[in-house]
Amino acid sequence: MYFVYILYSETLDKYYIGSTANVEKRLEKHLQKHSGFTARAKDWKVAFSEEFSDCLLRPKV
Repeated sequence: MYFVYILYSETLDKYYIGSTANVEKRLEKHLQKHSGFTARAKDWKVAFSEEFSDCLLRPKV
């Protein structure tokens, strides 16, 4: 299964869109120390996720 997900940071008042096979593990990576857009805040929450059986069927993000 594949997921399209949207994270929201209240601190930044910004959204982040991504895709993954495991939303929970991907959120953990976003919250860990790393460089990249999501490193600017530590309060990311999953605002939306949708599961697809085939990654070719999901909309392009």
